[in-house]
Amino acid sequence: MEPAIILSGTDPDLPSKPPTGRHRYSNLREMARGATAQLRSAFDTVIGRSVAIKSLLPEQFGSRVERRRLLREGRVTAQLQHPGTVPVYDIGDDDLWGVYFTMKRISGENLFEALKRIARGDEATTSAYPLSRRLEIVADTCQALAYAHARGVIHRDVKPENIWVGNFGEVVLLDWGVAKVWGHPDDNEPISRSSLATRGEGPDTNQLQTLTGHGQRPGTPLYMSPEQVDGKRAIDERSDIFSAGVVLYESLAVREPFRGATIDETFINIKHVEVPPPSELAPHAGITPEMDAVVMKAIRKRPADRYQTMRDLIQEVKSLAHSAATT
Repeated sequence: MEPAIILSGTDPDLPSKPPTGRHRYSNLREMARGATAQLRSAFDTVIGRSVAIKSLLPEQFGSRVERRRLLREGRVTAQLQHPGTVPVYDIGDDDLWGVYFTMKRISGENLFEALKRIARGDEATTSAYPLSRRLEIVADTCQALAYAHARGVIHRDVKPENIWVGNFGEVVLLDWGVAKVWGHPDDNEPISRSSLATRGEGPDTNQLQTLTGHGQRPGTPLYMSPEQVDGKRAIDERSDIFSAGVVLYESLAVREPFRGATIDETFINIKHVEVPPPSELAPHAGITPEMDAVVMKAIRKRPADRYQTMRDLIQEVKSLAHSAATT
């Protein structure tokens, strides 16, 4: 939960020389750690609030690629001022931390954790996340994407791990580190297969984890659009529409539609295999034909056959959520 506001902490005057950089933050505590970066909570002693700080791991300080990705994530997120994105407070470069950015600390969990528990039959989670709520979460995620698209930004990594569900009902889309910004010099730079493989765990990084596996997945391949997999076609907002459709499919059926035994098999499935509608994978989940139709249109292979704007998809998903809530 969010920490309570302490009145005494709002009264002190500013010091004659307010600290800057890392020196303004205290009470650092690690929250999460990935392959290249870490997330820590801290207290901003100048403003008097808790924040989250994302920085590269020390072994990545020399990587120009990872440094650029973290800077891009911080700057893109800072410019996307929407309820569905996390506010960024500061970006810096430090001799101890390396490049970093600070942002609002949010409480809650990512959607994948909830779906894992639903898959395991957890009744409390299933009750807290009925079909109508899961549809609302996807619709809220798409709202953030629609705003980003209007600003010329394609997320390119939409997946349940990046969808944060707050304790007070807020839905926030995280991780804009591989976002495509129209007009940027490397707009056509593909996401390399090697970078995808390094996001796995264990000696065989091509082997995808199971839904109830080690808690982390090389999730990007599971949600990539056919044009992302192909790497030869231009990426536009319809790629995010495809990924959102895969998230919608998984949110309904609690199964990923394109999972293969390896990344290569998953890519083949994404590009060539026509998957069954979610109701066939979860026949007792209450998935209606209307839900099937929206999902299957969003994940069509050809971009021209999908919804053409995120707003079109939002309207459909909101209608489905309303219907599910009233039945």
